[in-house]
Amino acid sequence: MTVSLPEHIALEAIDHPDHAKLQQQGSPHPPRILLLYGSLRPQSYSRKLALEAERILRHFGAETRVFDPHDLPMLDSVPADHPKVRQLREWSQWSEGQVWVSPERHGTLTGVFKNQIDWLPLESGGVRPTQGRTLAVMQVSGGSQSFNVVNALRVLGRWMRMVTIPNQSSVAKAWQEFDDAGRMKPSPFYDRVVDVMEELVKFTLLVRDRSDYLTDRYSERKGDLTARRLAAASGAVQGATPPVASGSS
Repeated sequence: MTVSLPEHIALEAIDHPDHAKLQQQGSPHPPRILLLYGSLRPQSYSRKLALEAERILRHFGAETRVFDPHDLPMLDSVPADHPKVRQLREWSQWSEGQVWVSPERHGTLTGVFKNQIDWLPLESGGVRPTQGRTLAVMQVSGGSQSFNVVNALRVLGRWMRMVTIPNQSSVAKAWQEFDDAGRMKPSPFYDRVVDVMEELVKFTLLVRDRSDYLTDRYSERKGDLTARRLAAASGAVQGATPPVASGSS
């Protein structure tokens, strides 16, 4: 069945989704996962949860890095070449998936966590540090179970153009869920963390070699096409031939 598209659609920029285009050979290296947490407290439960998640990820064969937010300056208080800022951006670029863990503070995520995300630009030198990467979101609460933070983190993940997995974890009364050694006690909360990390690894294996194709957008291809046509028409491209107008012979 042929469907007629509006005349303003740039047919040359249209890509027809095709199952064959998703049949990429999987990379042999372990999934690379970056973990971020949102508290500077010595007994940070978001850090403890991030480290517990890291152990599970390593059991599943992932390569992991946990970013320490200590000494990361507030956004725009220092140049972007500050060592901690460079480390955060380089590790984000290295990653194929990420885990975000924040405590709930005043009904939302902490400033410590948000500052880390704010240092990751949507685009830097034509490279998007987070686009197409998978994301798992988790939170810890001092009181009853809440989903304010994981909901806010999902919004952030969308703005950062990440593939946020369906599952998530919210650990209530986190102060009683860890032992004196900082390890998470057996509980349904722990089981959910295993669920989330398992799902993250699965989605990362599915997405990582296909992220460029999955995040390739018509609007951006159309913009590139328009730019090339303008360059050719102006003679900016050596040897370029101006495109023939539609309907010309």
